[in-house]
Amino acid sequence: MKEIEMKEKGLISRLTDKTFKLPNALGEGLYSANYFLKSQQIVAKYLANNIVTMQWFQRREKAMLCGVDEAIAIIHKFAINPEQLIIEAMHDGDIITSEEPVLKVTGKYENFGFLESVIDGVLARRTSVATNVMEVLEAAGDTPVFSMADRQDDYLTQVGDGYATYVAGINRVSTDAQALWWGGKGMGTMPHALIQLCDGDIIKAAEAYLKTFPEEQVTALIDYHNDVVNDSLLIAHHLGRKLKNVRVDTSKALIDHYFDDKDTTGFDPHGVCKELIIALRKALDDQGFDYVGIVVSSGFTKEKIAEWTKAKVPVTMYGVGTSLVNNMTCGFTGDLVMLNGKEQAKVGRRNIANPRLQKVPYPIY
Repeated sequence: MKEIEMKEKGLISRLTDKTFKLPNALGEGLYSANYFLKSQQIVAKYLANNIVTMQWFQRREKAMLCGVDEAIAIIHKFAINPEQLIIEAMHDGDIITSEEPVLKVTGKYENFGFLESVIDGVLARRTSVATNVMEVLEAAGDTPVFSMADRQDDYLTQVGDGYATYVAGINRVSTDAQALWWGGKGMGTMPHALIQLCDGDIIKAAEAYLKTFPEEQVTALIDYHNDVVNDSLLIAHHLGRKLKNVRVDTSKALIDHYFDDKDTTGFDPHGVCKELIIALRKALDDQGFDYVGIVVSSGFTKEKIAEWTKAKVPVTMYGVGTSLVNNMTCGFTGDLVMLNGKEQAKVGRRNIANPRLQKVPYPIY
């Protein structure tokens, strides 16, 4: 997302602990690597009052930075005497390059050094998710993307991943937790389980949904019988304008019945393939259901989406999960690079100037 768009969304600003709801256990060292906790004790006893600068960077070109505001909130809440620290940082949503410092903290090591690994993890997770989302959106072009990442990782990741997902440009998510920080709501209609409980009757499942939520249209999950063209037409004839979309989620292990009597030489007919979606679009249009959208999910990556975009496959929306959050592409490192105003770092590391860093005031709210 371009910085001007970020500003219009109000995201070029510092968020606080009130936003991230940080657990007190962070300040108690529960999530810090043990050797940092030991180092804090050693330094406090024998090496106190040395002023150091720590900088954080990663090694990927063209990544979307995220997690900086959360890292600052962690420092401001859990560091000792945080008002004495000098914090310089870039913004969530900035596009960064390899080895570009995104955060620098200057002050007494014993006051903040124990938070190093926590900050590493926050920056790595949030930046990886934001970068993955950015690349999926670039591949999708003008076609919307729906984050189904809730089912791909521990539930405790949903709020932070939802934040990174939104920073990168997606506000369609499946759970309220993913949308918690901006006050949004999860979206979706029916899972396979609802159809199963209706003894495999997709019409009965759709009617049950409409009786419960009469003000909504239905996005019908349509691959239950592995016959998406026929079942899409069946439910479209039954629901008419109450049908908004059909969603195809065919397993990669299956070949849809549409191909039972067709020559599949020259392409892979397994799962949600281009040829199936093109055939489905034609069947819907031919019978007057051009208003029914087609949502696709199951195993979509930026590479597959880019291929489909280039081929102009008629997709209304992509549902993406695994490739957004189970693909850690940006690992961050925190290094001490200055000691009492002089260069001091391990071999291969140095204090790197970055004019894009901005000094962060204390407090920030």
